[in-house]
Amino acid sequence: MGNKQPIELFMPPNMLKAKVGGGLGGVDVAAMKRAELAMEELKSEFPGWIADDVKKLIDARTRYSQIPDDAGRTALLRAAHDIKGQAPTFHFPLIARVAASLSRLIGELPARIAIPGALVDAHVNAIQVIHKLGMQDTRDKTAQALCAELDARVDEVLKTAKK
Repeated sequence: MGNKQPIELFMPPNMLKAKVGGGLGGVDVAAMKRAELAMEELKSEFPGWIADDVKKLIDARTRYSQIPDDAGRTALLRAAHDIKGQAPTFHFPLIARVAASLSRLIGELPARIAIPGALVDAHVNAIQVIHKLGMQDTRDKTAQALCAELDARVDEVLKTAKK
């Protein structure tokens, strides 16, 4: 007990801070401003991009309805998932919500069970209408009811599939 060793503290260098940079909390303010400017410039492209994504979803739905195989199912999931992730950036949160419901249906339904075509159609048609009308207000009561109904139908299908 009389032979105490001194404690030595070792503080490793903060390599992340060195790589990210100093400044305002490690954020490069100039880079943030450039990114914001780039996003402003790209906003004019958003309508075309979301329209392209909706078209891809429609095409994937059409293909899957004609040939309900694994490749078609994968293409449908990919299209729905892409819209789910990108629609908020394009200022279409309602489309993102419907696409999330469709993604959940396809992604969680066991592969041995066919995806109900009518439910896929309901989701795709809802996305088309929301896009065509330019609906962006998540407080819209009709849109909320539609999303809730689609979610409820997906819940029913998934619950039945687990039995």
